[in-house]
Amino acid sequence: MLPCKRPAVFLIWAVLLTSLTACANSPVAKNLEESLAADPKLQTNPVVFGESQGNQPQAQQNQSTVQLPADFPKDIVYSNAKLEGVTPASSSENTVSTRWLSSDPSNFIASFYRSQFQKNNWQILQQPTDDALGVFEARRDNLLLKVSIQPKSVTNATPNQPQTATELLIEYVPNSSTATAQPTPTANPNQTSNSIPQPGDAKFIGPVPTQNLATQLPSTANNQTVPTATPESQTFNDVNKAPQEWRQHIQDLAALGVLSIEPQTTKSNSVATTNQFEPAKIVTRREYARWLIAANNAMYTSYPAKQIRLASENTQAAFSDVSSKDPDFSAIQGLAEAGLIPSPLSGDSTAVVFRPDAPLTREALLLWKLPLDTRQALPSANFEAVKQTWGFQDAARIDSKALRAVLADFQNGEQSNIRRVFGYTTLFQPKKPVTRAEAATVLWYFGTEGEGVSATEALKLKRSQAQN
Repeated sequence: MLPCKRPAVFLIWAVLLTSLTACANSPVAKNLEESLAADPKLQTNPVVFGESQGNQPQAQQNQSTVQLPADFPKDIVYSNAKLEGVTPASSSENTVSTRWLSSDPSNFIASFYRSQFQKNNWQILQQPTDDALGVFEARRDNLLLKVSIQPKSVTNATPNQPQTATELLIEYVPNSSTATAQPTPTANPNQTSNSIPQPGDAKFIGPVPTQNLATQLPSTANNQTVPTATPESQTFNDVNKAPQEWRQHIQDLAALGVLSIEPQTTKSNSVATTNQFEPAKIVTRREYARWLIAANNAMYTSYPAKQIRLASENTQAAFSDVSSKDPDFSAIQGLAEAGLIPSPLSGDSTAVVFRPDAPLTREALLLWKLPLDTRQALPSANFEAVKQTWGFQDAARIDSKALRAVLADFQNGEQSNIRRVFGYTTLFQPKKPVTRAEAATVLWYFGTEGEGVSATEALKLKRSQAQN
């Protein structure tokens, strides 16, 4: 039966072909032709099968008609970001500002900059505490750089565009502007024009080798330090009451004149005296604030950029219980202005009072000091991390803000403040009051392991300058 059906099939095909030929110019035929035609976009943009098309829109996105300044540091350019705008430096503002936009997640970008700064010898002054957004501040030679990372939503996104983006604001001070902004040392009229500029001289160019700071503290052209208030040396007659391992620390700091004590009077003698240090006496928060600034500035007497500025009496008080009339206002307010102690200025709305006459606790001792050792943002920390590194049984009792300082101090090795003062211990006792001798021992050294300055070394420099 199957062979006899073939003529019928041929007949059907003949009828269909005849119908299509007859209606070739009809609207129905034209619609059928257009529906079967190839996509016209493929004629102008041919697709190579097997090749990813994801890079093409991105490459077009990153093209920009805005020109990047010639002195912009090329090693910190994020390749997957489009330059949106440039604000050049002006006569009133030395900072050059550039604005970028990227479709990459903010945590990718933050990770990139953290890696690039470390890889290219940038000194990180500040870095985000959040992994996804925040502000980097870094310095290399005379170039100061600030990178702000901020996620943002895209309001009018195209069909193939992500709904979120990351905005980068990169600001920097050109080398010429930074150099002129540095304090100019007093010139020596006897110095010849052929003298070789040394570190600290305004004409000196190039980084200072990262060695122990005490062996390289720079001098000005006439071998004098940058003008600062030089504290008078102190002598205490009761240092022998302190433990043997702390006595030299106290004596060195006293010789630098940083352990200022309020004059005391006795019942048998109405004359005020300050030759009693009283090593076992609890140090107050105001005393430690005063000593912290004095010690830091004495260590870095020839490095104005590392010193803490004292606040003016005209400054609005950061704490309700420390007015401008307080004898320690300039020191306490100066620490708050520098962001070294918690205050409303640093975003801590709960720290509205300073309690200057309250005892200083161990956790506050570390929290105020560590930023001056590391010179960068403290790492994120929790009590489990502190417990694992230090082995403290009472890590859970440490304030959350102080945990970061305690963890950072562990990384200082033998120059750790905790090891220097408290020795080996499995209990930190964060709320325990600090004695004057303990506070002095902490302030005896500033810096990290392998790069820092001690009071002994600073004292040698002070004496050598006095002889000259």
